[in-house]
Amino acid sequence: MQAIVLFAHGSRDPLWHRPIQAVAQRIRLRSPQTQVECAYLELTAPDLPTCVASLLQQGCTSLRVLPMFLGIGKHAREDLPVLIAELRASHPELHIDVLPSVGEHPALIALMSDLALGDIAG
Repeated sequence: MQAIVLFAHGSRDPLWHRPIQAVAQRIRLRSPQTQVECAYLELTAPDLPTCVASLLQQGCTSLRVLPMFLGIGKHAREDLPVLIAELRASHPELHIDVLPSVGEHPALIALMSDLALGDIAG
C-alpha cells in the first residue's frame, strides 16, 4: 500500500489545521484508494514518526511525504531531512519519497499570483 503524508509545522491554534486537513480530504475525494494522513513537526499531533508507525501497522510499504511549507526555511532544509533519515534507519523496508515543499511548486506559485491579481490582470 502506498500512502501520502502531508507534513506541516503545527500550531497551538486548533483552527490552523483546517487547510492541511482540507487538502487531505480533497486527496481522499479524488483518489479514494489512496491513504492520506497529516503529520506535524511540533505543537500538534500526530508527529511524523507516530504517523508513519500507524501507516506501517496498516500495511503501508511506500510513502510520499509532501512538505506543506511555503518558505524553504530551517524546517524543510534541516529538520525534515533528519526525521526522514531516522525513519529510513528505523524502517528500512519502507520506501520513502520526499517531494519538494509546496512553496517550490510552479503551479502553486502561479495560483498564488492569480489569487493576488484577481481581476486586475484581466
